[in-house]
Amino acid sequence: MRDLPPDLEAHLQSGATTLCWCWRLERRDGQVFGFTDHDYDLVFDGVIYEAAAGMTASELTDSVGLGVNNLEVTSAVSSSRLDEKDLAGGLYDDARVEIYRVNWQDTMQRVLMRSGSLGEVKRSGTAFSGEVRGIAHYLQQPRGRLYQHTCDADLGDNRCGINLDASQFQGSGVIASVQSNKQFSTTDLSTFEDGWFARGLVAFTSGAALGQKMEVKCHVVDGGTTWIDLWQDVSGPLTVGQTFTVTAGCDKAAQTCRNKFNNMINFQGFPHMPGPDFVLQIAGRQQSSS
Repeated sequence: MRDLPPDLEAHLQSGATTLCWCWRLERRDGQVFGFTDHDYDLVFDGVIYEAAAGMTASELTDSVGLGVNNLEVTSAVSSSRLDEKDLAGGLYDDARVEIYRVNWQDTMQRVLMRSGSLGEVKRSGTAFSGEVRGIAHYLQQPRGRLYQHTCDADLGDNRCGINLDASQFQGSGVIASVQSNKQFSTTDLSTFEDGWFARGLVAFTSGAALGQKMEVKCHVVDGGTTWIDLWQDVSGPLTVGQTFTVTAGCDKAAQTCRNKFNNMINFQGFPHMPGPDFVLQIAGRQQSSS
């Protein structure tokens, strides 16, 4: 049961309503966007809710308990508000979403219907659809340390301690040839051994992909040419002459931490924990020697 402002409650009971939906979207970098399904823009709390975005949403449902209540929002991608490159670059990942029911004749008459975060986003042509997850989904996320063989730190974070800006862990180059929007070659990384940048991160510093960061799937050295294969397509075509930087990758194994990074003192896993063979072994009787 929601408490409605008295003016909005009276409006609902009048029998003739002028209501619309408004969505407030706040990215993790602090940028705020507003959208509405009304015919013209609305403004409240310092946010402009744009009418031309074509934003629509599925039905709102609420359930008892700690189940996650989700809905889907669809809209068109436009260069002025929702940019395809920003979506592909992850700027909208886990963005905070608030959904209001508003009297468009008097925006002071409004009520917050749902708050949550933006989950999975799908794109098709010039349109996108995004899953809005209720705040209960945070209760399903792992918290604290994980008891596992592999390291649970991110390479280069405070617990890891590796300086990824060091020359042995970072390289830069210029794209020499392009096979696809996720595979290219360069002649500037030949001093690094094969596989050094696998699971690392490529950041593009010029061209249509400027500012985008993608994870490296495969790093192959073939003579004086280095091939980089990414997990996902880059938004915006890759072209010969674009510049990039790339950082070393880590598979989270203790052997890699020791041999590749000489950082075993900061390893955040438990490499000596008993495995399933130890846990499932059956006790047997041992005869003592007389």
